[in-house]
Amino acid sequence: MALTPSTMVPLGTLAPDFSLPDTISGRTVRLSEFAGEPFLVVFLCRHCPYVRHVERELARIGRDYAEDDGELPIVAISSNDAVAYPDDAPDRLAEWAKALAFSFPVCYDESQSVARAFHAACTPDFFLFDHAHKLVYRGQLDDSRPANDRPVTGADLRAAMDAMLAGRPLPAEQKPAIGCNIKWKRNV
Repeated sequence: MALTPSTMVPLGTLAPDFSLPDTISGRTVRLSEFAGEPFLVVFLCRHCPYVRHVERELARIGRDYAEDDGELPIVAISSNDAVAYPDDAPDRLAEWAKALAFSFPVCYDESQSVARAFHAACTPDFFLFDHAHKLVYRGQLDDSRPANDRPVTGADLRAAMDAMLAGRPLPAEQKPAIGCNIKWKRNV
């Protein structure tokens, strides 16, 4: 496990285009679905201990900001090499997402091109975009890590989401997410 921070892409960066299969429903999820809407992209995987540490909070965030309530759509993306990491294969991702009752799609980026376009580096890695699809937050979920005693609250991400939805300025301090590196395919 290589401890990796997020790249902290410049704020204001436009969301890269994407079109990926949802491992749960099989439908294709596209950036164009979110025209004029803010949305959150979470890069994650099933096997990472950093993701496993926060998976229940991710499910709570999904429920708390449910798209059905007109709040904030969420798209999770796994870009890991599923040959080298079979737990991150689409069928295993779908099984995991269903067990946790994720209310958002969990897409699989087989070519890893979407992760590269986002400059995603770790799991979990969070990218929050506003109505114009400009990046307004990138960073950590909260200060909790598998090896510390801090509770998993989602405080940093929730503060950013709440501020954006209320039209308030976002927190000036944005700490990088930290987790396992994305498992890149060799010779790609």
